[in-house]
Amino acid sequence: MKFELPPLPYPKEALAPAISPRTVDIHFEKHHRGYMEKLEKAIGGKPLANEELEDILRKTDGQEFNLAAQVWNHTFYWMSLRPDGGGEPPAEIADALSRDFGDVSQFRKELAEAATGEFGSGWAWLIQRDSGELAVISSSDAENPLTSGANPLLTIDVWEHAYYLDYQNDRGAYVRAVIDSLLNWDCVAQRLRSREAGRKAS
Repeated sequence: MKFELPPLPYPKEALAPAISPRTVDIHFEKHHRGYMEKLEKAIGGKPLANEELEDILRKTDGQEFNLAAQVWNHTFYWMSLRPDGGGEPPAEIADALSRDFGDVSQFRKELAEAATGEFGSGWAWLIQRDSGELAVISSSDAENPLTSGANPLLTIDVWEHAYYLDYQNDRGAYVRAVIDSLLNWDCVAQRLRSREAGRKAS
């Protein structure tokens, strides 16, 4: 793999007011980049250094897994957000959410509960199980749904560095702001289509 971070998919000020430019800058430049630099030191010169990031997190444990997963999780987090996001999902996604959650409102409720209810540091995810069913889960620390064969569709970072400068200890306000105004439905649609294309090709 190349030890470089993909650029943010938008300017650092683009997620305001839900997430401030200062939070994005520190989150991306210090935390996300820091995980990448530590991963490079941990696996540099080893056979793992030639593997793709997803393969590294699937094959490792301990420090190597934690670092690889945190790089992947953070990259995916930025993809899960977009300026002027949130709102009602496109029809194809709304239909899938209604099928598996009852309706879109129930999905939003379950995602918010997963994000606010995760004890300590972690993530809330919308995933697609191998069966095709959509589900909301939470994970602790660097845990990643890829290790269980799920297809991550979007994620919310609930480590304190994701929100504390803007919201202090009010994680719920941060989660509501992300769900209401930043969720990237295009990312969800793209990953659903990619999984379907992969199944048809196999």
